[in-house]
Amino acid sequence: MFSYTVRCTFDDPAVAERWVQWLGEEHLRDVCDAGAVDAEIVQFDAGGGSSKVICEARYHFADRAAFEKYERDHAPRLREEGLQKFPLERGLHYERFTGDVRGRV
Repeated sequence: MFSYTVRCTFDDPAVAERWVQWLGEEHLRDVCDAGAVDAEIVQFDAGGGSSKVICEARYHFADRAAFEKYERDHAPRLREEGLQKFPLERGLHYERFTGDVRGRV
């Protein structure tokens, strides 16, 4: 199993809420249709008095090869769709992480 996580930090909680809604209604399904085995959204509890909102979209792929196929054949189009709906100028900052799943119950 291979993990792909997209973390997004938002300056505006209202933009974060619309982003989470879009993920749940459209984007997670699109990524699964393009090769992910499953997907979830995690919104982290605010800490330290910060007004920023942090969310993650987490995806699992059968293996690294399946993820690489997704990245090559589908990710550019899906990322562009996301940036059209939620341009960085609206106070979003993305980070992406990948890695092998080392344990799961």
